[in-house]
Amino acid sequence: MLGRGRKKPKTKQELARIGEDHAARYLRSRGYRIRERNFRARSAEVDIIAEHDNVLVFVEVKARSSTHFAEPRESVTPSKQRRITRAAASYIGARERRERLTRFDVVEVHLTPEGRVEKVDLIKGAFEVR
Repeated sequence: MLGRGRKKPKTKQELARIGEDHAARYLRSRGYRIRERNFRARSAEVDIIAEHDNVLVFVEVKARSSTHFAEPRESVTPSKQRRITRAAASYIGARERRERLTRFDVVEVHLTPEGRVEKVDLIKGAFEVR
């Protein structure tokens, strides 16, 4: 039984949504212009597509309520990076009219089990296209 004043832990999907919403606000506060969220291409998705200092930035958001096993960034494996870069290429092919500098960032959002944000880390240039 939960104690008085204590909120029920959030589901994994609720935590992911809270993390993405907070990451978008965090990026905006640092001068990013959000172009699109949750862009889907075949078998991959990019959480946030933004512009920052004339660079097109593809952002993977990782929200976690526990780091007992690994830091959130560690779940952006090489296979996940390949899926993100394929989705980015699809986005560029469909929406960009000119060559652009691109970058892949990761935003880690550390949450309590109840969904309160404790800390946010931005890793610019977290990985490169291979």
